[in-house]
Amino acid sequence: MARKRIFALFVGLLTLLCFLPADALTTESPAGPSDILIIAGTVSNAQGKPVKEVEIAVYVDGKEIHLEEEVSTSKAGRYEAELKLPLSTLPGGKVEIEARKPSYKSSGRIMLDTVVKEKEDGEGNVYYLSHSSFVLKRAITPGFWIATLVLVIVYALIALELMHRTLAALLGAALLMTISYTAGTFNKEYMILTFEDAMQAIDMNVIFLLMAMMIIVGVLKRTGVFQWMAYKSYQLARGNVFALAGILMVVTAVSSAFLDNVTTMLLIIPVTIEIALTLKINPITLLMPEVFASNVGGTATLIGDPPNIMIGSYAKLSFVDFVQNLTVICLICLVVTMVYFLYWYKKGYMKAQVGDVQKMIAHLRDEYQITDKGLLIKGGIVLGVTVFLFMIHGVLHMEPSIAALIGASVLLVLSRVDIVEMLEHEIEWPTLVFFMMLFIVVAGAEETGLIQMIADWVNDMSRGSLVTAILMILWVAAIASAIIDNIPFTATMLPIVAYLTTAIPGAQGGILWWALALGACLGGNGTMIGASANVVTVGMAERAGHHIPFMAYMKVAAIPTVITIILCSFWLLLVEM
Repeated sequence: MARKRIFALFVGLLTLLCFLPADALTTESPAGPSDILIIAGTVSNAQGKPVKEVEIAVYVDGKEIHLEEEVSTSKAGRYEAELKLPLSTLPGGKVEIEARKPSYKSSGRIMLDTVVKEKEDGEGNVYYLSHSSFVLKRAITPGFWIATLVLVIVYALIALELMHRTLAALLGAALLMTISYTAGTFNKEYMILTFEDAMQAIDMNVIFLLMAMMIIVGVLKRTGVFQWMAYKSYQLARGNVFALAGILMVVTAVSSAFLDNVTTMLLIIPVTIEIALTLKINPITLLMPEVFASNVGGTATLIGDPPNIMIGSYAKLSFVDFVQNLTVICLICLVVTMVYFLYWYKKGYMKAQVGDVQKMIAHLRDEYQITDKGLLIKGGIVLGVTVFLFMIHGVLHMEPSIAALIGASVLLVLSRVDIVEMLEHEIEWPTLVFFMMLFIVVAGAEETGLIQMIADWVNDMSRGSLVTAILMILWVAAIASAIIDNIPFTATMLPIVAYLTTAIPGAQGGILWWALALGACLGGNGTMIGASANVVTVGMAERAGHHIPFMAYMKVAAIPTVITIILCSFWLLLVEM
């Protein structure tokens, strides 16, 4: 019987609470004339960067005051709170304010030192103003360890090729969201990312730029222009294998500077293999120089390689910025690697059986013709205009992705291709999804403090020296990109380099961004898994019956990779600085 009474009492109280107005559960605002206190300020982290979504709590005489609307900081780290207090509470009352966010240590209650009377209105209300800013320190929460573990797992799955990289990134993003909206709902220390944070973390400028360039390349490759360029290379070399290797490297590098280097390799490899077999030489002796050239050429421009696209979008660097700062060193690296490969493969080239050059030229001319000259002219004009828009996008305040989307749309209209087929077959949707999910995984690490911890470590190791920071970023990026795909590594390094650019004296000119670009793009040459173009080249060579073992690739690639990074070191220290 007693249990029934307790249960009935519990149900009655619960019902009463449900039907009580919300204000009945909180401190009521005073009726009539009041003291109205407006508090404004900013919240930043130890590095001076604004912290968003920080909850602001206000205490008067030791009691927390109910605010009509929850007060939290904006993306710029600013907040403004308005309190309605009983008349004559101020200026003598003890007012304290506290800033708190799960991934940071609470500021604790800080007393407002200065409360300034501003005015009185006609209704007897007295207005006061105060300002209070906070610097929050990071807290190592369960969310920190979860985000760190997820990032490491995603990296491991990609590096060890245990699953497709898109699936690995998707799994990582899903884990972060699942934990945030299950455990994080009941305990804020497990909150890693909100859905809104995840969406804001995706750099749509990168996504749309990649998508638009895929469309442009997809239309251009229907003209047969890439295969035709390989045929022209053989025609210019006229049977001289040394000249042929050099010309193919130049053609590949230039193509990769303005188009996707993976697509360039996909289209030029079949012709290269056919030419090599005709000359009775191992196709690898031409493919290795080509893939090196594709990565070197792609490094020279904003649109040449995915890491550059990511860096340009994050750091707001223009197409012209990349050309001015990277093209010369890339040309130097191209010449040096050309000399290296011509020397390394000279025995193989000297064994070539040239045969009837004119017959071979005639065969290639018939086999690899321009299939649609009208479309090639249209595509060339559109590509030229698109590149011009890239060059002036800073003047127009236009994101590079807009220029690329304009070019892609115009080319689709002019070419009259089947848009459904184009979207289904020419756009690499797994790659775009990979980028989007990867941005979310890295955002989790950034939101919980891991990225900042790494940045602080690099800053401490460099001891504020710009020279040390340049060399650390360049060489760490090069080594890491040789071991894992350079895209996830670049995504992780973006916020780190952004912080170091502001923290290290002399780095404000952007030199650390060029160190990251050179290290990530050229370091990928070191192994067969370091860059997407390498993986494509090795795969197509194997399908043609020419297996390239991992260590054999590394034996050939390691020396020129180290040479180019040494050249970049001197360039950055002696020229860029």
